[in-house]
Amino acid sequence: QVQLVESGGGLVQAGGSLRLSCAASGRTFTFSAYTMGWFRQAPGKEREFVATILRTDGSTYYGDSVKGRFTISRDNAGNTVYLQMDYLKPEDTAVYYCAASPQLGLLVRAGLYGNWGQGTQVTVSS
Repeated sequence: QVQLVESGGGLVQAGGSLRLSCAASGRTFTFSAYTMGWFRQAPGKEREFVATILRTDGSTYYGDSVKGRFTISRDNAGNTVYLQMDYLKPEDTAVYYCAASPQLGLLVRAGLYGNWGQGTQVTVSS
């Protein structure tokens, strides 16, 4: 079983930055063997893909709405994935979720991830 715990959310003004962290753990869990992703969900909207990072070479892929503003990274030694969010906009307001999948590839569909954190709230004021 994989446990994912997000942190770093909060309230920020438009144009500001936040850095989310997701700490992963588990008895038989090997972090470096998992593709990691970030998703978000705003009230009344479907869960939206934000970013993913490969378990192998660290390749990344982003959703169109965050491309050029957000950066995903991972620390395999520390079992942590990060989401650096810059130039934040009010429309980035959502609960942000960390997800893990043992499947190889840049995974953009939420259904491909079997492990989820509890989420962290990000609110961007105008």
